[in-house]
Amino acid sequence: MSEANGTHGMKLLAGNSNRPLAEAIAQYLKLPFTKAVVRRFADMEVFVEVQENVRGEDMFVIQSTSYPANDNLMELLIIIDALKRASARRITAVIPYFGYARQDRKVGSRTPISAKLVANLITEAGAHRVLTVDLHAGQIQGFFDIPTDNLYAVPVMVKDIQDYLGSNNLMVVSPDVGGVVRARALAKRLGADLAIVDKRRERAGESEVMNIIGDVKGRVCLLVDDIVDSGGTICNAAEALIEQGAKEVCAYATHGVLSGGAVARIQNSKLKSMVITDSISATNEVLKCSNIRRISIAPLIGEAIHRINSEESVSSLFD
Repeated sequence: MSEANGTHGMKLLAGNSNRPLAEAIAQYLKLPFTKAVVRRFADMEVFVEVQENVRGEDMFVIQSTSYPANDNLMELLIIIDALKRASARRITAVIPYFGYARQDRKVGSRTPISAKLVANLITEAGAHRVLTVDLHAGQIQGFFDIPTDNLYAVPVMVKDIQDYLGSNNLMVVSPDVGGVVRARALAKRLGADLAIVDKRRERAGESEVMNIIGDVKGRVCLLVDDIVDSGGTICNAAEALIEQGAKEVCAYATHGVLSGGAVARIQNSKLKSMVITDSISATNEVLKCSNIRRISIAPLIGEAIHRINSEESVSSLFD
């Protein structure tokens, strides 16, 4: 994309964590990738060499810090360092999935706040700003001492829901009390009602009791969350909703971490479908699963990159 299209010396560089998403973003922006080598030595040390001039350029580094989180994070840091030493004008770390986001507070004595540590590492490496999607906790933006744009996947989800489910008889459901703000935002856009799954364990060692706050009988229920990891919470919530008379249950999540036996758990659950974005590269298991579907956030990220480069508003994407 040339300056005539509203960009000023913009270049893209991708790590290895999620090449398909990076390629889709590049296609949206009509930009080739900056020539670079990002590889491993025999002992698995990361080596980066930028093979073209980036002096004075506005660089966007696309890299999710998903599994293997430490490898992908180190790759991101070294790419940023290489660009800083090559005199790039500005470096934006585009992190569709920000790993370590769930460690955003001390959960007990003598435990770390790893999300803050990762923010420090990215800043110290030389990033000038961060662009990410659906942070697990909004306050993580304050962990960075550089501008941070947190995009929301809700508009992409709304379009998919309208295309596949229409807008009749929908009930948006938060799988826990902590996700109510997210669920309410989706419900407002859809003009739908809101329900909440209240989980509680009466005594240690006893199984969780799930109470549904809201009447879901005969409704098409949409469970919405930011991250699905083991899949236990969302699958148990789906079962509780069906028991309470829900017509069918679909789930929408931004980040499909899906570790361990999550895919098999979703495959055998009461969920009609689980829709995730492509913020994390899909495994073969995910691609083969009959009730997991993926939607792309490449246009959303691509448009945000374009607006950052041309000094336009990013927040207006969500007005």
